[in-house]
Amino acid sequence: MYKYIPQKKRSALRIKLGVLFYSALRYFFWIRHNSEFATLRASKKYQAKNRINSSSKNGGLVNSDWAKKEFSFTAYSDSSDLYRNLSRDDSAMQDGKVDNLFVALKYIDGIILEPGKVFSYWKLLGCPTKVKGYKKGMMLVNGKPVAKTAGGLCALSNLIYWITLHTNLTVIERFRHSYDVFPDSNRTRPFGSGATCVYNYRDLMIKNETSNTYRLELKIENNKLYATWKTIFPQVEQYKVYEKDHSFTQEAAGVFVRHNSIYRTRIDQNVSKTGEELITENHEAEEFITENHALMMYQPFIEEPVKPSQTSKSQEYK
Repeated sequence: MYKYIPQKKRSALRIKLGVLFYSALRYFFWIRHNSEFATLRASKKYQAKNRINSSSKNGGLVNSDWAKKEFSFTAYSDSSDLYRNLSRDDSAMQDGKVDNLFVALKYIDGIILEPGKVFSYWKLLGCPTKVKGYKKGMMLVNGKPVAKTAGGLCALSNLIYWITLHTNLTVIERFRHSYDVFPDSNRTRPFGSGATCVYNYRDLMIKNETSNTYRLELKIENNKLYATWKTIFPQVEQYKVYEKDHSFTQEAAGVFVRHNSIYRTRIDQNVSKTGEELITENHEAEEFITENHALMMYQPFIEEPVKPSQTSKSQEYK
């Protein structure tokens, strides 16, 4: 049961020490489990199994010709708009966000997720600094948009998380957004279906617990960010992701919180042929994914007073 707890005020020193502590723990975790993480070069075992010449110029690299040809099936693909209808003052931050995404794609686009391997958003990107080409972009600090170096990278983690929910891959670490900053405008996905990221201890980690191999393809075109999980073998299962128990509550004077739960339905298709008749059987199974509770930075636009019991019907997003 959710219980609203006002955010504690901490000194700058306390915050800095906390960041250093949790960052050190994450670095130790990466070192200890280094062999389990996916990299931009296919493992030697994978290269040997698929007869890849690792001594050649592009041997083993995830964006080489063999990789692009081998992954011919699409597990799921989607895109996100990169610009919001915000004020002119925010336009420079949005431009910086797009520039930062171009930089980030160089470290993740084409990554191959072999069976048993783990995709770590921050381990692949590394520390996002000016030296790597990152600019000041839009970043949320205590629910307010500010210009920070490498701001806007959550747009990428959001989309990767969303398309992953439509695959057989397993999300083993994801953090929800603590704030609902902007009112809904032409929303096409459930509220809370993204993944926030803070280097390096708030990560998005995805494990391949299947026998199939996945490849993540990313690109930016026409002010849109595109993401696709490709596979060697077709993914028979299909998924529908939707929300339930969507509601707004007023926790204190001027304090509103938005809630919902994310579910998905797996559709297993069994196809058989009897004579000239093609028979398809669909078996559906519902799975709870996560619940979200976000402090609203705007007042909800509703006609009646907000009540804890005010809940919308579930909504489905393919």
